[in-house]
Amino acid sequence: MGNAEGRAPRRAQPRGNPGSFDELHRLCKEVFPPQMEGVKLIVTKTLSSHFQVTHTVHMSTLGPSGYRFNATFVGDRQLGPTEVFPMLLGDMDSSGSLNAQALHLLGDHLRAKAVFQTHQAKFVTWQFDGEYRGEDCTATLTLGNPDLLGGSAPNWVTTLNVGYGGAHASYYHRANEQVQVGVELEANTRLQESTFTFGYQLTLPGANAVFRGLLDSNWSVGGVLEKKLPPLPVTLALGAFLNHCRSRFHCGFTVTVG
Repeated sequence: MGNAEGRAPRRAQPRGNPGSFDELHRLCKEVFPPQMEGVKLIVTKTLSSHFQVTHTVHMSTLGPSGYRFNATFVGDRQLGPTEVFPMLLGDMDSSGSLNAQALHLLGDHLRAKAVFQTHQAKFVTWQFDGEYRGEDCTATLTLGNPDLLGGSAPNWVTTLNVGYGGAHASYYHRANEQVQVGVELEANTRLQESTFTFGYQLTLPGANAVFRGLLDSNWSVGGVLEKKLPPLPVTLALGAFLNHCRSRFHCGFTVTVG
């Protein structure tokens, strides 16, 4: 017996492109609360459709306090919400240390990135990346770093980055519009240690608030609450973190304008 007439062969649904090297772990990491200590003031000013500057003042009791200036330039070619080419980013602190990135689109499928870092007046690191974007795959070549494997779906992203120094895996899941969770595992073969981290994010649209919580295998717990104050362009953030094994506790408060 043959196949029924008119029945088309079943085809798998295209998976789509998994994204760039830098973006693969981004969704999982954004679920985790950022470390906060001391008082921080962030002021952002958009000078034009292509240029934006940010001033950051951080006052800390544990680490050095200081000032940072960030400038961002974007071009006219926009491929997505977070992809605009060319793009130039520069960040300098009060000691003169500089972090700079340059991103450029070489064609429909090729992207290039250069990263430079200085410490005061001394040049310390540089890195060049080349990336090819296919319909359902991404190939990345980084000078001095390994490549990676990754896959994605509409509501979840799982990634694996394997290199000579160890492995880095993460899983991100968006349960609904209010709840997101992320799990991350980092294994370092040189230090012979592994770290497991679980984080979650709760979004409260009616209260203009977002809460992020974290728990890791080092017995650290933490949380950050962000609250917007419309119609003012002001965001307040309060965070606290505790390590039970080391009996360490620190908290922080941030005001973001812009």
